[in-house]
Amino acid sequence: APDIPVIDQAYSKLSNSITVEWRAVPGATNYMLTAEDGDSFIETIVKNSPGTVTGLKPATLYRITVRSINSGGKSQPSPFRKVKTVLAAPILSVHSPSCDSIAVSWKAVHTAAGFSVSLMRSDGLGRMLKQNTTNTSLIFTNLDPGTLYTIKGYAWNANGMPGDDFTYNQRTSPTAPVDVKVAFNSGALRAVVSWMPTEGALTYSVTVSSGLLKLRCNTSSASCVVPSLQCSSQYYVSVTAYNDAGPSEPTDAVSLKTVPCAPVNISIEEDEPGHLLVSWSSVSLGHYYVVFVKSDDGLEVHCNTSYTQCHFQSDCGFTYFISVFAYNKAGQSPLGDVFNYTTAPCCPSDFRAVFMSSDTVRVTWAPVRGADLYETRAAGGSGVVLCRDTAAACTLSALRCSTPYNITVYSFSEARGSNTSCAPQHVATAPCSPEIKNISKEGVSVISVQWQPNNEEATYVVTARGEAGLWHCTSTRNSCTLMDLPCGSVFSISAIARSPAGQSLPSYSIPLETAPCCPNDLTLAQVTQSVTNISWSVGKGAQTYVTALESPKGQAKCHTLQTYCLLGCITCGTNYTVSLRAISETGLTSSCSYQGYSSSACCPSGVKLYRLRNNGIRVFWRASDETINYKADLHGSKGNFSCTPNSGLSHCDITEIPCGDVYTVVVAPVTDKRPKLTFCPKKIYS
Repeated sequence: APDIPVIDQAYSKLSNSITVEWRAVPGATNYMLTAEDGDSFIETIVKNSPGTVTGLKPATLYRITVRSINSGGKSQPSPFRKVKTVLAAPILSVHSPSCDSIAVSWKAVHTAAGFSVSLMRSDGLGRMLKQNTTNTSLIFTNLDPGTLYTIKGYAWNANGMPGDDFTYNQRTSPTAPVDVKVAFNSGALRAVVSWMPTEGALTYSVTVSSGLLKLRCNTSSASCVVPSLQCSSQYYVSVTAYNDAGPSEPTDAVSLKTVPCAPVNISIEEDEPGHLLVSWSSVSLGHYYVVFVKSDDGLEVHCNTSYTQCHFQSDCGFTYFISVFAYNKAGQSPLGDVFNYTTAPCCPSDFRAVFMSSDTVRVTWAPVRGADLYETRAAGGSGVVLCRDTAAACTLSALRCSTPYNITVYSFSEARGSNTSCAPQHVATAPCSPEIKNISKEGVSVISVQWQPNNEEATYVVTARGEAGLWHCTSTRNSCTLMDLPCGSVFSISAIARSPAGQSLPSYSIPLETAPCCPNDLTLAQVTQSVTNISWSVGKGAQTYVTALESPKGQAKCHTLQTYCLLGCITCGTNYTVSLRAISETGLTSSCSYQGYSSSACCPSGVKLYRLRNNGIRVFWRASDETINYKADLHGSKGNFSCTPNSGLSHCDITEIPCGDVYTVVVAPVTDKRPKLTFCPKKIYS
């Protein structure tokens, strides 16, 4: 066997091993290390020095020996050395209780006199923090939020010998997010929550709470959508940041009030005709309400109120569509139920009773909104007459004249029934027809009519009806006079009786003819100095005419079927009276008077022409009357010329006449009102 080795030194750097150093023994191929603690021993074969015995217990005193080995066997154990293993490493429990601190704790280590714990950012930035303590926990504060730190800890014994160390990586928790904003979508009933990203945060959790209800939204971005919110609710929104160290402190809660719910328990009633009362239950978080009322004709009105009822004006026969919305700062409530309300149909208006005959009355009225059917009841006389129809008219027949009836028209609708508040109308039938007894002429265009009265408290109207129109006279007795009947007309005379109830059928008609009319327009035109043409407009009702011109110098007269006549033997410059008689086919005659007529002044005589210098001529004549003014006219192909003498002269000059032309010269009297005479003699001048 080889020699016994000699241990140079033995020491423990780890809590589960001891390292031994010795001098090599010649001829030894292996060495056996033995560690004994009194209860057990552990042997380890090594090739050479140094050698380590592992699997030991920490903080335990061992006796260490070395034996050399070769093919011949084992040597005796070397002198022992007593060596104690170092302390075991404390098992650190690390967490981040806040965003700027890390708490470290561990269990007590056997025979440990104290502990050392160091902390440093894992990225190497900043300085290392180290604390020594005899306790089993400590806290590092004033750290950076959301930052990864490396923590190392070990224990030492009473001699200050450090034991094994324990390393742990821990991140601080993030800070609470800032600038939290909530955007509410009233239409979709959801909220979009956004915030500024937080250093070191991996995820975020949004908590929306209302009482016991909590809604959460987790995300890795800086915003989150919270759906399915409830109307009329107040939520509190907070955001918490998370990383592997845990959560941050939640942000301060942001209040979110959603839109109010749609109002319920809506009731509609017509508290009085023409007034609708809409009421509903109060809605939580509703600040005010808007009621929209739309009629079936498209007109819409609304009411804005903070109370729970609204009054609206309504009309009969309309259908109203009613919806109620609640509002607050978040917006408008969702659409609730849309109610419709149909008012009772209107009572018929424009009631009219038209007498078709003395015993028949046709009742009409204006159609009303909402009415599907009308019922007409007429009470009086011999009983009740009932008429039902969809039309706005009813005919009541076989009635007695001068009899009062109470007529009521009711309107019905399928939606609301009958409007029973319609008032009756008092209607009496028309009076009986009168009978004309006599017609007499009392003057020109004046006719007296007499009849047999057969009604009480009736007004009688006599009508002259013809192509010229209608003429009436009225009386409450048995006669009346028709005035200003037009001439040349044929009339049919009839009479009716009127009362507040209506009028009777007309009596039998009697014909009447008036004298022919005088022509409105009569025109006299002098054809020559001794012949005058008279024409006139047609006189209505006239068949022939007799016209005459009379003066102290004589008379001209003609009788004709035409509307004109030529009268000869007229003296120029003479005043005549004009008369005309219009005669009808039956011999009725009308004498007509017109404005007097003056024949034209006489043409001058002795017209002579004298040539003047400068291509001019002088015109001489003899005047038939010194008070008459004359005018000379020259007409040629190169122009027309005229001259008028000064007062009292019977000649005038026309100068600068183009030469080489043939002119016609006429001298005629000049009057202010008559057209220029064309029948005076003409002279030729070349």
